[in-house]
Amino acid sequence: MFSQTIKFIILSMMLSFLSTGVRAETPKEPLWPILKEIHFEGKTIREDANDLLVIEAPKRAEDAAIVPISVKSLVAQTADKYIKNIHIIIDNNPEPYSANFHLSPELGMIEISTRMRVDQYTFVRAIAEMNDGSLHMVSRFVKASGGCSAPAGKDAAAALARLGKMQIRMRKPTVGEPVQAQVIVSHPNYNGLQFDQKSRRYIDAHYVKNITIRYNDTSLIKVDTGISISEDPSIRFTFTPTVAGTLQADVMDSRDQSFSLNKNI
Repeated sequence: MFSQTIKFIILSMMLSFLSTGVRAETPKEPLWPILKEIHFEGKTIREDANDLLVIEAPKRAEDAAIVPISVKSLVAQTADKYIKNIHIIIDNNPEPYSANFHLSPELGMIEISTRMRVDQYTFVRAIAEMNDGSLHMVSRFVKASGGCSAPAGKDAAAALARLGKMQIRMRKPTVGEPVQAQVIVSHPNYNGLQFDQKSRRYIDAHYVKNITIRYNDTSLIKVDTGISISEDPSIRFTFTPTVAGTLQADVMDSRDQSFSLNKNI
Protein backbone atom coordinates (compact mmCIF):
# COMPACT_ATOMS: atom_id res chain seq x y z
CA MET A 1 0.00 0.00 0.00
CA PHE A 2 1.34 3.41 -1.00
CA SER A 3 2.01 6.01 1.64
CA GLN A 4 -0.21 9.08 1.59
CA THR A 5 2.75 11.20 0.42
CA ILE A 6 3.48 8.94 -2.54
CA LYS A 7 -0.20 8.85 -3.44
CA PHE A 8 -0.35 12.64 -3.41
CA ILE A 9 2.71 12.90 -5.66
CA ILE A 10 1.30 10.40 -8.16
CA LEU A 11 -2.07 12.11 -8.20
CA SER A 12 -0.44 15.53 -8.70
CA MET A 13 1.65 14.21 -11.59
CA MET A 14 -1.38 12.55 -13.16
CA LEU A 15 -3.53 15.68 -12.92
CA SER A 16 -0.70 17.79 -14.30
CA PHE A 17 -0.50 15.45 -17.28
CA LEU A 18 -4.24 15.57 -17.86
CA SER A 19 -4.42 19.35 -17.51
CA THR A 20 -1.78 20.20 -20.12
CA GLY A 21 -4.53 21.55 -22.34
CA VAL A 22 -7.75 20.66 -24.04
CA ARG A 23 -5.78 19.22 -26.97
CA ALA A 24 -4.15 16.57 -24.79
CA GLU A 25 -4.77 13.09 -26.14
CA THR A 26 -6.49 10.38 -24.19
CA PRO A 27 -3.73 8.61 -22.21
CA LYS A 28 -2.53 5.44 -23.91
CA GLU A 29 -2.00 3.68 -20.58
CA PRO A 30 -5.16 3.16 -18.49
CA LEU A 31 -5.34 5.35 -15.39
CA TRP A 32 -7.81 3.18 -13.52
CA PRO A 33 -5.18 1.07 -11.69
CA ILE A 34 -3.64 4.27 -10.29
CA LEU A 35 -7.02 5.81 -9.43
CA LYS A 36 -8.12 2.60 -7.74
CA GLU A 37 -5.03 2.60 -5.50
CA ILE A 38 -5.33 6.28 -4.67
CA HIS A 39 -9.02 6.33 -3.82
CA PHE A 40 -9.64 2.78 -2.60
CA GLU A 41 -6.23 1.85 -1.16
CA GLY A 42 -5.95 -1.66 -2.49
CA LYS A 43 -9.45 -2.77 -1.50
CA THR A 44 -11.10 -5.45 -3.60
CA ILE A 45 -13.62 -4.07 -6.08
CA ARG A 46 -15.98 -6.49 -7.77
CA GLU A 47 -16.13 -5.45 -11.42
CA ASP A 48 -19.04 -5.84 -13.84
CA ALA A 49 -21.47 -5.85 -10.91
CA ASN A 50 -24.43 -5.81 -13.30
CA ASP A 51 -26.56 -7.78 -10.86
CA LEU A 52 -26.47 -4.83 -8.45
CA LEU A 53 -26.14 -1.65 -10.51
CA VAL A 54 -26.84 -0.25 -13.95
CA ILE A 55 -25.02 2.81 -15.28
CA GLU A 56 -26.47 4.70 -18.22
CA ALA A 57 -24.59 7.26 -20.30
CA PRO A 58 -24.46 8.02 -24.02
CA LYS A 59 -21.87 6.16 -26.07
CA ARG A 60 -21.16 9.44 -27.86
CA ALA A 61 -22.18 12.62 -26.08
CA GLU A 62 -24.05 15.33 -27.97
CA ASP A 63 -22.55 17.98 -25.68
CA ALA A 64 -19.45 17.07 -23.67
CA ALA A 65 -20.24 19.82 -21.12
CA ILE A 66 -23.61 18.31 -20.11
CA VAL A 67 -23.33 14.53 -20.36
CA PRO A 68 -26.30 12.78 -18.69
CA ILE A 69 -25.30 9.96 -16.33
CA SER A 70 -27.73 7.73 -14.44
CA VAL A 71 -27.15 5.01 -11.87
CA LYS A 72 -29.86 2.55 -10.87
CA SER A 73 -29.85 -0.24 -8.32
CA LEU A 74 -31.37 -3.63 -9.05
CA VAL A 75 -31.68 -4.48 -5.37
CA ALA A 76 -33.85 -2.53 -2.96
CA GLN A 77 -32.27 -0.73 -0.03
CA THR A 78 -33.09 -2.25 3.36
CA ALA A 79 -32.01 -1.37 6.89
CA ASP A 80 -29.78 -4.47 6.96
CA LYS A 81 -28.28 -4.26 3.47
CA TYR A 82 -27.96 -1.04 1.53
CA ILE A 83 -25.68 1.05 -0.69
CA LYS A 84 -24.27 3.77 1.53
CA ASN A 85 -22.10 5.47 -1.11
CA ILE A 86 -21.88 5.62 -4.89
CA HIS A 87 -18.52 6.94 -6.06
CA ILE A 88 -18.38 8.37 -9.60
CA ILE A 89 -15.00 8.20 -11.34
CA ILE A 90 -14.36 9.68 -14.79
CA ASP A 91 -10.94 8.26 -15.56
CA ASN A 92 -9.56 10.85 -17.98
CA ASN A 93 -11.04 14.02 -16.52
CA PRO A 94 -8.72 16.61 -14.94
CA GLU A 95 -10.21 15.63 -11.56
CA PRO A 96 -11.21 11.97 -12.04
CA TYR A 97 -12.99 11.53 -8.68
CA SER A 98 -16.12 13.37 -9.73
CA ALA A 99 -18.79 12.81 -7.06
CA ASN A 100 -19.75 10.79 -4.00
CA PHE A 101 -23.44 10.15 -3.37
CA HIS A 102 -24.03 9.35 0.33
CA LEU A 103 -27.32 7.44 0.38
CA SER A 104 -29.94 6.55 2.96
CA PRO A 105 -31.67 3.18 3.12
CA GLU A 106 -34.86 5.26 3.21
CA LEU A 107 -34.57 5.69 -0.56
CA GLY A 108 -35.64 2.13 -1.33
CA MET A 109 -34.57 1.54 -4.94
CA ILE A 110 -31.71 3.77 -6.10
CA GLU A 111 -32.40 5.76 -9.26
CA ILE A 112 -30.18 8.83 -9.53
CA SER A 113 -29.33 11.02 -12.52
CA THR A 114 -27.03 14.01 -12.94
CA ARG A 115 -25.04 15.80 -15.65
CA MET A 116 -21.26 15.77 -15.95
CA ARG A 117 -18.51 17.39 -17.94
CA VAL A 118 -16.37 14.89 -19.84
CA ASP A 119 -12.99 16.05 -21.11
CA GLN A 120 -11.73 13.11 -23.20
CA TYR A 121 -12.82 9.68 -24.39
CA THR A 122 -13.02 7.81 -21.11
CA PHE A 123 -14.56 5.20 -18.89
CA VAL A 124 -17.17 6.52 -16.49
CA ARG A 125 -17.40 4.32 -13.40
CA ALA A 126 -19.93 3.96 -10.61
CA ILE A 127 -18.61 2.13 -7.54
CA ALA A 128 -21.22 1.10 -4.98
CA GLU A 129 -19.97 0.90 -1.41
CA MET A 130 -22.27 -1.31 0.65
CA ASN A 131 -22.92 -0.84 4.37
CA ASP A 132 -20.71 -3.89 4.99
CA GLY A 133 -17.81 -2.10 3.24
CA SER A 134 -17.78 -4.23 0.07
CA LEU A 135 -17.25 -2.46 -3.26
CA HIS A 136 -18.99 -3.22 -6.56
CA MET A 137 -18.38 -1.45 -9.88
CA VAL A 138 -20.09 -0.91 -13.22
CA SER A 139 -18.65 1.20 -16.03
CA ARG A 140 -19.48 2.74 -19.37
CA PHE A 141 -17.17 4.07 -22.10
CA VAL A 142 -18.17 7.55 -23.26
CA LYS A 143 -16.88 9.33 -26.34
CA ALA A 144 -16.74 13.05 -25.59
CA SER A 145 -14.07 15.74 -25.58
CA GLY A 146 -13.54 19.29 -24.38
CA GLY A 147 -16.35 19.34 -21.84
CA CYS A 148 -14.24 20.55 -18.93
CA SER A 149 -12.95 23.62 -20.76
CA ALA A 150 -16.13 24.41 -22.71
CA PRO A 151 -17.39 27.96 -22.09
CA ALA A 152 -20.43 28.42 -19.89
CA GLY A 153 -23.81 28.60 -21.60
CA LYS A 154 -24.60 31.97 -20.00
CA ASP A 155 -22.44 35.08 -19.92
CA ALA A 156 -20.86 35.99 -16.59
CA ALA A 157 -23.39 38.73 -15.78
CA ALA A 158 -26.38 36.48 -16.43
CA ALA A 159 -24.82 33.67 -14.40
CA LEU A 160 -24.16 36.01 -11.48
CA ALA A 161 -27.71 37.40 -11.60
CA ARG A 162 -29.21 33.91 -11.29
CA LEU A 163 -26.62 32.46 -8.91
CA GLY A 164 -28.22 30.22 -6.31
CA LYS A 165 -31.76 30.24 -7.67
CA MET A 166 -33.19 26.77 -7.10
CA GLN A 167 -36.03 24.56 -8.28
CA ILE A 168 -37.55 21.37 -6.92
CA ARG A 169 -39.53 19.63 -9.65
CA MET A 170 -41.87 16.74 -9.01
CA ARG A 171 -45.38 15.59 -9.81
CA LYS A 172 -47.94 15.51 -7.00
CA PRO A 173 -46.87 12.56 -4.84
CA THR A 174 -48.99 9.88 -3.23
CA VAL A 175 -47.98 8.78 0.25
CA GLY A 176 -46.55 5.27 0.12
CA GLU A 177 -45.76 5.35 -3.61
CA PRO A 178 -42.41 6.11 -5.31
CA VAL A 179 -42.13 9.56 -6.86
CA GLN A 180 -39.39 11.12 -8.95
CA ALA A 181 -38.01 14.50 -7.92
CA GLN A 182 -35.37 16.81 -9.35
CA VAL A 183 -33.28 19.46 -7.61
CA ILE A 184 -31.68 22.11 -9.82
CA VAL A 185 -29.49 25.02 -8.74
CA SER A 186 -28.51 27.85 -11.05
CA HIS A 187 -24.72 28.04 -10.84
CA PRO A 188 -22.00 28.51 -13.50
CA ASN A 189 -19.89 25.82 -11.84
CA TYR A 190 -16.68 27.34 -13.15
CA ASN A 191 -13.92 24.76 -12.74
CA GLY A 192 -10.87 26.95 -13.43
CA LEU A 193 -10.37 25.55 -16.94
CA GLN A 194 -12.72 27.85 -18.89
CA PHE A 195 -11.04 30.66 -20.82
CA ASP A 196 -12.64 34.10 -20.97
CA GLN A 197 -12.13 35.47 -24.48
CA LYS A 198 -12.79 39.04 -23.34
CA SER A 199 -10.32 39.20 -20.45
CA ARG A 200 -7.94 36.67 -22.04
CA ARG A 201 -7.68 34.94 -18.68
CA TYR A 202 -8.95 31.72 -17.17
CA ILE A 203 -12.09 32.17 -15.07
CA ASP A 204 -11.49 31.54 -11.38
CA ALA A 205 -12.95 28.31 -10.06
CA HIS A 206 -16.35 28.70 -8.40
CA TYR A 207 -18.43 25.54 -8.19
CA VAL A 208 -20.94 23.64 -6.09
CA LYS A 209 -19.30 21.44 -3.44
CA ASN A 210 -22.22 19.83 -1.61
CA ILE A 211 -25.89 19.16 -2.20
CA THR A 212 -27.94 17.75 0.67
CA ILE A 213 -31.51 16.56 0.15
CA ARG A 214 -33.75 15.83 3.16
CA TYR A 215 -37.33 14.75 3.70
CA ASN A 216 -38.86 15.74 7.04
CA ASP A 217 -35.31 16.38 8.33
CA THR A 218 -34.18 12.87 7.41
CA SER A 219 -31.25 12.87 4.98
CA LEU A 220 -31.98 11.06 1.72
CA ILE A 221 -28.94 12.03 -0.37
CA LYS A 222 -25.82 14.04 0.30
CA VAL A 223 -23.60 14.63 -2.72
CA ASP A 224 -19.98 15.72 -2.50
CA THR A 225 -19.34 17.23 -5.92
CA GLY A 226 -16.37 18.69 -7.74
CA ILE A 227 -15.32 20.34 -10.96
CA SER A 228 -16.77 17.62 -13.21
CA ILE A 229 -20.40 18.48 -12.43
CA SER A 230 -21.97 20.51 -15.23
CA GLU A 231 -23.21 24.08 -15.17
CA ASP A 232 -26.52 24.42 -13.30
CA PRO A 233 -26.11 21.20 -11.26
CA SER A 234 -29.08 18.85 -11.31
CA ILE A 235 -29.86 15.78 -9.21
CA ARG A 236 -32.83 13.63 -10.19
CA PHE A 237 -33.83 10.83 -7.80
CA THR A 238 -36.69 8.64 -6.70
CA PHE A 239 -38.00 8.28 -3.14
CA THR A 240 -41.12 7.09 -1.37
CA PRO A 241 -42.77 9.50 1.08
CA THR A 242 -44.26 7.50 3.96
CA VAL A 243 -46.08 10.53 5.39
CA ALA A 244 -46.84 14.04 4.17
CA GLY A 245 -43.99 16.44 4.78
CA THR A 246 -41.31 18.72 3.38
CA LEU A 247 -38.58 18.03 0.85
CA GLN A 248 -35.59 20.33 1.40
CA ALA A 249 -32.42 20.90 -0.61
CA ASP A 250 -29.34 22.71 0.73
CA VAL A 251 -26.39 23.69 -1.46
CA MET A 252 -22.90 24.90 -0.54
CA ASP A 253 -20.37 26.12 -3.08
CA SER A 254 -16.59 26.51 -3.11
CA ARG A 255 -16.83 30.10 -1.83
CA ASP A 256 -18.95 29.01 1.14
CA GLN A 257 -22.09 30.52 -0.32
CA SER A 258 -25.17 28.55 0.67
CA PHE A 259 -28.59 28.23 -0.93
CA SER A 260 -31.73 26.40 0.23
CA LEU A 261 -35.21 25.56 -0.99
CA ASN A 262 -38.02 23.42 0.36
CA LYS A 263 -41.28 22.06 -1.01
CA ASN A 264 -44.25 20.85 1.01
CA ILE A 265 -45.82 17.66 -0.29
